[in-house]
Amino acid sequence: MDEQQFKALEQKIDQLVRLCEQLKDENKALKVRESGWHSERSRLIERNEHAKLKVEAMITRLRALEQHS
Repeated sequence: MDEQQFKALEQKIDQLVRLCEQLKDENKALKVRESGWHSERSRLIERNEHAKLKVEAMITRLRALEQHS
């Protein structure tokens, strides 16, 4: 392997190292976003369940009022 081939190989290795670092950073950012989405999803499920219970309670009260009328 001559000097020119060695330098070309070294440059390719440097590019791969930079690409790996970039991909690692992107992966970390994606994991943070995913975690946020999971948290938001949990909050929305909880809010939805709370709203469902309130609606069911209102329906029950309306039915009770209807029967007493």
